[in-house]
Amino acid sequence: MARTVSGTATALAAMAAIALLFATGMEARAGEATGVWKRPSGSSQIQIAPCGSALCGKIVWLREPRNDTKNPDASKHSRPLLGTRTVIGMKPSGDNRWKGKVYNAEDGKTYSGVMTLVGNNGLKLEGCVLGGLICKGETWTRVR
Repeated sequence: MARTVSGTATALAAMAAIALLFATGMEARAGEATGVWKRPSGSSQIQIAPCGSALCGKIVWLREPRNDTKNPDASKHSRPLLGTRTVIGMKPSGDNRWKGKVYNAEDGKTYSGVMTLVGNNGLKLEGCVLGGLICKGETWTRVR
């Protein structure tokens, strides 16, 4: 009988460990900003991934591929936007929130930036000036 109780205890411990693993994985996913995100216009997709101790994002898809013609560095005007890093050095600054820099290829400027996870499928990205007094942004949708 001791053998059956021991076997049952082992099986219960294994099931509890598996349940804990699934629960932990789901919680990690809820606060996860990495992945591929689509702008509301559908014009581009940006992949957010770790870069050192921060998060960075690069353009991985463009509806209409083009070059970085608005970049203030004239030597980069012929550089394709595809593969360009637009989210730079985002470091944690609270729950589901990161601060860093954002390169806006539409105007060629780099802004201080804030990224905030909105639920499981939204990522609000804002570019700010004047020390964060004026911010403009949009909420991206998770692709994968």
